[in-house]
Amino acid sequence: MARTFEDLVAEAESAPVEGWDFSWLRGRATEQRPSWGYQGMMGERMARASAALDIQTGGGEVLAGVPKLPPLAVATESWPPNVAKATRLLHPLGVLVVADEDEPPLPFGDGAFDLVVSRHPVTVWWEEIARVLRPGGTYFSQQVGPASVFELVEYFLGPQPEEVRRRRHPDDAHRAAVAAGLELVDLRSESLRTEFFDVGAVIYFLRKVIWMVPGFTVDQYRDRLRQLHDRIRSEGPFVAHTTRFLVEARKPA
Repeated sequence: MARTFEDLVAEAESAPVEGWDFSWLRGRATEQRPSWGYQGMMGERMARASAALDIQTGGGEVLAGVPKLPPLAVATESWPPNVAKATRLLHPLGVLVVADEDEPPLPFGDGAFDLVVSRHPVTVWWEEIARVLRPGGTYFSQQVGPASVFELVEYFLGPQPEEVRRRRHPDDAHRAAVAAGLELVDLRSESLRTEFFDVGAVIYFLRKVIWMVPGFTVDQYRDRLRQLHDRIRSEGPFVAHTTRFLVEARKPA
């Protein structure tokens, strides 16, 4: 028997959203992964590093999956529930977790790291990344690209202007890296299919990825959510497209 709108809403509203683990969506949503395999590539670089920094680590899940960490490994995070979760997960692995507000300056000295990584950073302070990198050091990051999952964003917010749709363009990341004194090593992007199989998955996603529909609450969007529930039941999964890009830049020796 199909679950009711009210049941799906209640379940999604009560689900915990700390950390960056999306396993709650298993069987309820799918997201095609980029072909390059960020965690594997990051792990290769971690194994060669002597001192590494993971910026905006979330709950530490990606960093914890690296097979070999460098002798010195540090992670930053701003959201208190994530700081607590990352601390529990990463401290036993020897990683120091630092609470940081994601505003410059980074709380580290010049040239402190030979590797800086970040998966899906909300903001990128390129000058600070360049400052904390040693000469010859590398910044390696997978980032959310322009107009990612905008089919869902525009379902709730309506059509967005071109300047909003273009935010997070990889060309802008290239220019910012060069302006900060870094040399681009690699830059690639992909558009990837995402499907939501029930309205509860949509609610959970928007509660967790809070910048997609700023200020999202079920009460505010209940009518649109009910319409989406009916649409998914009659037409099948809600389809959107994520965009991702990989960027690697090096500080000149």
